[in-house]
Order: sequence, then structure tokens, then C-alpha cells
Amino acid sequence: MKEASVADQQDFLGRFDAMSSKATATVIAHYSSSFTLASKLLSPKIRRDIEALYAMVRVADEVVDGAAAAAGCAPDAVAEILDNYERQVLLSLSVPFHTDPVIHAFGNTARKCGFEQAHIVAFFDSMRRDLSQTSYDPTQLDEYIYGSAEVIGLMCLKIFLQDSTASPQDRATMEHGARRLGAAFQKVNFLRDLAEDREGLGRSYLPVFTEEMRDEIVTDIREDLDAARLSIPLLPFGARTGVRAATDLYGCLVDNLESASLEDLKNGRIRVPSMKKASLATKAMWKEVFQK
Repeated sequence: MKEASVADQQDFLGRFDAMSSKATATVIAHYSSSFTLASKLLSPKIRRDIEALYAMVRVADEVVDGAAAAAGCAPDAVAEILDNYERQVLLSLSVPFHTDPVIHAFGNTARKCGFEQAHIVAFFDSMRRDLSQTSYDPTQLDEYIYGSAEVIGLMCLKIFLQDSTASPQDRATMEHGARRLGAAFQKVNFLRDLAEDREGLGRSYLPVFTEEMRDEIVTDIREDLDAARLSIPLLPFGARTGVRAATDLYGCLVDNLESASLEDLKNGRIRVPSMKKASLATKAMWKEVFQK
């Protein structure tokens, strides 16, 4: 059998890389219309890396949120699946090829952007809590939010800054904004998924739910979003519009969550209409145009 040339080998890998990127784009398009819209406002290079990160996170989330159980896996088997997935994801930080397209694409992004192993471990620690923990005290909830959302924001920032330099002060501001934005997204999802989490998954991230508690969480989320907005002008141009659109979209969700009745929150998922999403995306683009 004729040995493949270096050029042939590079072509083989290039095709596999391209296929893996398309696979991760399919994942985000299938699971989230909001993040799909926001990601389309990112530069192509940044968008591919964000899709790779999102896809890895989504697969882990689906393992713990019921896909594995629905396939007939017992709780111990689900835990083993998550543990094995974490091992493979961590291995991708040093091994440049994986047969799983999502892990392969994620590994390419992680190595290129310098993801920290500790952030990935923290993420899987939070996912592991979802397999057995059903309620949270304030300290446990902060730990959960850090692993499930804040470290994702920090990895996104690594993607945004991969070709940029920033002063230590600006980087610290952006890191703070990335963590606060991730926390805001997670808290919004706690409110949006209140019924599904409690009735479908048997989880209660929030204690007994009242109007006062809803109002406190809404105020907290708005403070997170305000802190995140302060860092947006510091981001590279290729990231700013997409991040601004996602931030504004979640701000709109907060408004809807605040005006919804407790009965609506307990019985269904609050959404933003497609036309409103498109309007927010357009406004985000115009803001960037006028800021230049």
C-alpha cells in the first residue's frame, strides 16, 4: 500500500477538521435559536470556536439532563458516561485527534486558545452535581454557577482574545464581565426552567419561590448584565456585536420574567419572539457601527 504523502495527510486532517466544525455548528443550531443568532454576529473564526465550545458543553448537559436516561441507562451508567466524557475532553487538551467530531473540534479550539484544565474540571464538577443533588444552599449555588456558567464565560473570553493583546487591567475587567455574563445567563435559565427542573428533573436550584424572591433574582441578574456591558467595548471587534446581542437578548428575557405571573413561571418557559430577537440583533449591529 502506498504511503500517504505529508500533503495527503494534511488534506485528510483538513477534511476531518472541517467535518468536525460542521458537526458542532449543527449542535448549536439544533439546541439554541438564541445562541445561534448571536453566534452569527461573531467573526467566522470566533464563531467556529464558540460553536465547538458550545457543542462540548451541550453534550455534557444532555447526558445529565435526561438523554442518557431516556436511552435506558441506569443512574450508575449515566455517571460513568459523564466521567468517561470528561476524561476524553481533558485528553483533547494534549492529543490532537479524536474520533468524536465534537471532542475533536473542541480540542482544536482548546489547544489554540489556551483553555485551562481547571475550568473544564469545574464545569464537569457542576454537571456531576446534577446527577444527585436536588437542592442547594447559597454557597453550593454559587459553586454550581461558577462551574456551570462562569468558567464558560472565561473560555469564551479566551476565544475572543486569541489573536489580541490586552493590558492586565483590561483583561481583568473583561474576565469579570465574562463571569458576570455567564452567571446572568445561568440565573435566567433557573427562572425560565423552573417547572422543568422541579417537575421533570426533580431539581430545585432556588428555594421556595415567591414574588419577592423572583424580584431579588431579577435585580441580581440586571446587576450582572450591567457589569458585563462595561466590558463589551474592550472586546475585539469580531466579538463585540455577538456578545452585545446575547446580552441584550437576556436583558429582554429578564423583562419578560419580571412581568410574568408566578403561575406562568411555574407552568411554562418564558421566551422572546423571533421578531424581537431579530430586532435586538439589528440594534446590536448598529451600536457597533456608531461606536467605530
